[in-house]
Amino acid sequence: MTAERARVTVFDTTLRDGEQSPGCSMNQQEKLRLAQQLDRLGVDVIEAGFPIASDGDFESVKAIAMTVRRPVIAGLCRACRPDIERAWEALQHAARPRIHVFLATSDIHLQYKLRITRDQCVHQAREAVAYAKSLCGDVEFSPEDATRTDPEFLCRVLEAVVEAGATTLNIPDTVGYTVPTEFAALITTIRQQVKGIENVTISAHCHNDLGMAVANALAAVGAGARQVECTINGIGERAGNASLEEIVMALRVRPDRYPYDTGVASEQIFAASQMLSDITGVPVQPNKAITGRNAFAHEAGIHQDGVLKNPLTYEIMTPKSVGVPDSKLVLGKHSGRHALGMRCEQLGYQFDRRALDDIYRRFVRLADKIKHVEDHHLLELIRDTHKPSTSATPLIEPISTPAAAVANLPVPAVEPGKPFPIPSAHVPPTTNAFGVPLPVAAESHHEQTQQEDYLWGV
Repeated sequence: MTAERARVTVFDTTLRDGEQSPGCSMNQQEKLRLAQQLDRLGVDVIEAGFPIASDGDFESVKAIAMTVRRPVIAGLCRACRPDIERAWEALQHAARPRIHVFLATSDIHLQYKLRITRDQCVHQAREAVAYAKSLCGDVEFSPEDATRTDPEFLCRVLEAVVEAGATTLNIPDTVGYTVPTEFAALITTIRQQVKGIENVTISAHCHNDLGMAVANALAAVGAGARQVECTINGIGERAGNASLEEIVMALRVRPDRYPYDTGVASEQIFAASQMLSDITGVPVQPNKAITGRNAFAHEAGIHQDGVLKNPLTYEIMTPKSVGVPDSKLVLGKHSGRHALGMRCEQLGYQFDRRALDDIYRRFVRLADKIKHVEDHHLLELIRDTHKPSTSATPLIEPISTPAAAVANLPVPAVEPGKPFPIPSAHVPPTTNAFGVPLPVAAESHHEQTQQEDYLWGV
């Protein structure tokens, strides 16, 4: 029998920590719209905002709590009665409310920001959680700047809030300071030393100041954390938070290393990413993992040639598994003849080898100048190079769907948790793995074409 896989709770804080990114603030309608998409995405917890921060944030949290009923709806508050009361006022009509209390615990924060002693910190944390618990059964506590807190003192604070009724202990790497091995060791220490820890969920909230937020979150999960706090597109304070899509797909693609499940419907990831970008006006960086426009784009000739034959050569997940419509083969100076010839076919022209060589030489010179060759550029180049009536064969019938793979490359679907499907080895020799007709040419001639495509950089 297959052992049951552990479940990791996905806590999305796009609407709270993510909104704190400069330029990413959202109004009530925008927050509600995104919350509904997060519900479709299947996240377990939506941190809807910081109710005491403003009247607008209060109303947004209240509207989401009353409208979005499946996930837990959380509201953030400082460890003081006015914040807690304001959060509960906004959350009280939620189907599944959670009060999220935080208090800094590192010496640098206690001394310079809060100006309180360690003993005062323990007392304040315990009292705040106890009060929140009297209002709401689900209380999360976060020791701000936990990764720069003395571990022995951190465990003392955590034990106090567990006794007071906290149901989730979130361990924030508030300033993105820790590294994976160190963070995993901290989670292990907490599991070993905090009395009552077996009755609560350990969570990880990682920032990306050193570019290790996702790695740290995954290390925490490996060490026993069963909730991850993350955001769409990784937005958040300063360099951002751990990216939801990267964590989820790391768990999905590498179950051999991360044998954990989430409730996320990964096919909704791209839609959530695009909606957030549309709402905030902040574009996703092109090379962003999973959701960037280049995440499933291929320009190098060797990559294009490989992907046309079998997507597994250069894609470790299918575009459709994250909601991206299709792969893209970008025509640029690194592209090879294989991709160029197929794009010409899509546009209605088939060239023999000599004619394609002529087109290709001119194409490379053009690509050196304009970087990306669009369809209208290619059509103009074809007209300038050859007269279609004598040098190219117009296609009478449309190219089959698999052959239309240059700009929009279809790939096999893959079910979550199952191995990526490998095309059969018994593909007819006249077609590639997608059923695309291969050039009817001598074997040595075909090998020469492949070799020339491989000359382009990896």
